[in-house]
Amino acid sequence: MKNILVLVLFHLLVISALQAQEARKIEFRTGVPLDSIVLSDPAILADSKTKMYYMTGTGGMLWKSKDLKSWDGPARVAETDPGSWMGPKPMIWAADLHQYKGKYYYFGTFTNRAVKIDTVDNEIIERRASHVLVSDKPDGPYVPMKDPIYLPANKPTLDGTFWVDEDKKPYMIYCYEWLQAGNGTMEKIELKPDLSGTVGESKLLFSARDSPWNREKDENGKDRPNKVTDGPYLFKTKTGRLGMIWTSWIYDVYTQGVVYSQSGTLDGPWIHEKEPITPPNFGHGMLFHTLDGKLLMSVHSHKSVNGRYVRVPHLFEADLSGDKLIIGKRFIP
Repeated sequence: MKNILVLVLFHLLVISALQAQEARKIEFRTGVPLDSIVLSDPAILADSKTKMYYMTGTGGMLWKSKDLKSWDGPARVAETDPGSWMGPKPMIWAADLHQYKGKYYYFGTFTNRAVKIDTVDNEIIERRASHVLVSDKPDGPYVPMKDPIYLPANKPTLDGTFWVDEDKKPYMIYCYEWLQAGNGTMEKIELKPDLSGTVGESKLLFSARDSPWNREKDENGKDRPNKVTDGPYLFKTKTGRLGMIWTSWIYDVYTQGVVYSQSGTLDGPWIHEKEPITPPNFGHGMLFHTLDGKLLMSVHSHKSVNGRYVRVPHLFEADLSGDKLIIGKRFIP
């Protein structure tokens, strides 16, 4: 029970920090070093058309750079319908950008705190879901498409990302949140050809407690696998092996692991690596190639600055030239 309360408290602290950030006036700045930016869940799109990097994450904002070293922003790019389920001012988490068939797509998590969908162990579950916005340009604005709802209204889902599987169909891969499920899961759902909505029902890929490396204490103080699934991102190695990086916790330390599909498709089965893929206190990663072809991973770390909890983006070198993902040293632009 103590571990559950700690995680719930952490969750509320993050919400409070995000609300405070939303309440402050957004000041656009130029020439900002990457390690001076405060941003959760950093995701970077390297766009060959504009020869620019676009970094998004939590908050509905966007940063732009020509060289990964000096960034301009933040600028608001996510536009939502105030009459939709999201309400007039949804919280926006963990967005990433994907270019697909000539358009740019914003996969984000939206929370309407005014709508309560459930109560579990006296904790209120708010309306939260992964959703997709679209734009003709990488720097937006990103706007809603046809379908008002992608995922079930009675389930909190988050951290949706994009993958085209071996059947050539597009999919959203996302987390069903542990706050309601008790044991967070990773799931897939097919998307319409233009990504404007979902098709059919979701399918379970794996659960948090399938993992051999994440840990927490149960009500009696005994070790068990952690309950949290967070931050999926798909990749393929040079040998064609399908993998996914994802994040959970080792007690109170945010940590990222990797899992591979034995079949080479989203259907798995998914086999977990025994050890984490990144050092402690780094997570919610994604992979991208720089404009000159170098593979990097973006992640965030946690730290306290003047008593305020913040998350800061970082880059690591990465290698997919063999049969598995190898994470190298920190990359300093």
